Amino acid sequence: MFRTHDCNSLRKGDIGKQVTLAGWVNVTRDHGGVIFIDLRDRQGLTQVVFRPEENSELAKQAHTLRGEDVIQVSGMVAARLPGTENPNLATGDIEIIPSELRILNRADPLPFPIDAEPQNEDLRMTHRYLDLRRPRLARNLRIRHRAAKATRDYLDSQDFVEVETPILSKSTPEGARDFLVPSRIAPGKFYALPQAPQQYKQLLMVAGVEKYFQIAKCFRDEDLRADRQPEFTQIDIEASFVMPDDIFAVTEGMLAAIFKAARDIDIKTPFDRLTYREALDRYGSDKPDRRFGMELVDFGETFRESSFKVFRSALDAGGVVKAINAKGFAGITIGQADELTEIAKLHGAKGLAFIKVENGEWKSPIVKFFSDAEKTALRSKLNIEEGDCVFFAADKWRVACEVLGRLRLRIAEMLDLHGRARPPGAPDWDFLWVIDFPLFEWSPDENKWNAMHHPFTRPKAQDMPLFEQLLGASPPPGRSTSNSLLEDRSEGAPAPSVADIRAEAYDVVLNGVEIGGGSMRIYEPPLQEKMFEALGIAFEAQQAQFGHLLRALRLGAPPHGGIAFGFDRLVMLICGEPSIRDVMAFPKNNRSMDLMSRSPAEVDPKQLRDLGIKLAEENLEGRAPLRPK
Repeated sequence: MFRTHDCNSLRKGDIGKQVTLAGWVNVTRDHGGVIFIDLRDRQGLTQVVFRPEENSELAKQAHTLRGEDVIQVSGMVAARLPGTENPNLATGDIEIIPSELRILNRADPLPFPIDAEPQNEDLRMTHRYLDLRRPRLARNLRIRHRAAKATRDYLDSQDFVEVETPILSKSTPEGARDFLVPSRIAPGKFYALPQAPQQYKQLLMVAGVEKYFQIAKCFRDEDLRADRQPEFTQIDIEASFVMPDDIFAVTEGMLAAIFKAARDIDIKTPFDRLTYREALDRYGSDKPDRRFGMELVDFGETFRESSFKVFRSALDAGGVVKAINAKGFAGITIGQADELTEIAKLHGAKGLAFIKVENGEWKSPIVKFFSDAEKTALRSKLNIEEGDCVFFAADKWRVACEVLGRLRLRIAEMLDLHGRARPPGAPDWDFLWVIDFPLFEWSPDENKWNAMHHPFTRPKAQDMPLFEQLLGASPPPGRSTSNSLLEDRSEGAPAPSVADIRAEAYDVVLNGVEIGGGSMRIYEPPLQEKMFEALGIAFEAQQAQFGHLLRALRLGAPPHGGIAFGFDRLVMLICGEPSIRDVMAFPKNNRSMDLMSRSPAEVDPKQLRDLGIKLAEENLEGRAPLRPK
């Protein structure tokens, strides 16, 4: 055996035992010829002491050890000398007096120390196997394991069946860009890696599985952020004969089981619910962070007859006037004000108006335009006090909400630097359902309507008459259609009637981060065809891209719905990490590259020739293009 115990298991009760340990040299210390070594494995640390007077040959050998050498030590468990115990270490009452040392493998000089936080992430990614030895990342992987196991155990207890779906699939327009895989057997044709198992899980409902789940690999070729990777993991759930409340109950039970298993945290259920409209109206976001106040307050009626032209003109044009009160932020610096102004402009505002309350005075150029009644309304509704700073947005409803929502989050970050953003008693884990999303969203870039979630989401039952009214009769088979909703808009802006069609869709939010989303699905073929029509997918394209699904829906599809969770993002929050890269074993960097294996990489021209692929002359990195011979 390489070892009889791990490096975290020995205690006072083991004193006098002969043991064998194996692991990595974590730290070596030379105290006047006596060599102390902290031996590390994935469970913890044990101190090993080499004394020349007890075994000079072993002490001499121990002098040659350095960090991350892999060794095996056999010897006796002894009590540490009085006063040298380490109460911060589980094995801090004992040490090993070795009788045998075996060096299993030497380590070259390290590119970075294990006991420090490397500042260069590319260096960490290049030597990821070394990075993962660090206690923080090793802990994250174990938490991830416990979260995955709890997911499977809970869903199994609820009679869900885990079913694997294909990785090589078909490219269909579902939002993000697909990763394509060329086929050697069918030259000129391609598989796509799945963005999500959406169609497969619906087909499993048609197949009578009724309760499905999968911890699935998904792939999207999109720009990266701290919480985004080209390949990621998703908890995928689908069930038949369910309503949204059924999905909510399964979700809340599963998340409670995950948090309990991963961190021994009891979360509060059931979760609160907010409509999409209410979330934007109060927090300026459809994934609001409610752990601090600073809610958006509407002042439309207050300034309806105002002499301040900026507010009055916005209201006359059908817009809104909203404000937030950043408590204790009157000391805002010029740099902070400039940053917040840029954020406001970036999200559609023409500028940023704010009032500081200092020494009993309201300081702002706009205050002179306010009447006493308007000031009283502001003071009352926003609870304005000494040291506060009030920010305004006057624009279309969505623009005003988004601008203040973005400012709200950034101001909270700024105030957190002083420990003031979160009031005492604010929850550490604030879960929330956001419901009643719009079915469609307008894309100015594409000049068309898109599905806010995906094209398989069903309209809310109460809004079905409006959906039918807008679309009218379906086109005859074979007729190409444009986006029929394009007619129902004015000067490029979405018409209220279209925007008012709600989806039977829902997101679950944790601390201002969307961790999951789902919907009730369309299971009736005529309704699915009308949805495709609304999105401008011609009849021929419907049959080519989704014919398999439409055929399945005609063969006895049950009512069904589901939800999917970003597993990496969820584990990131549980671990308290700022990036999903720190909870994945081998992630890509922020340029979508694996620096450890140096991929993506060029391939042998013969492989390209076998696939019938010829590279274009242009080369993005300036290298000479590869040409198959």
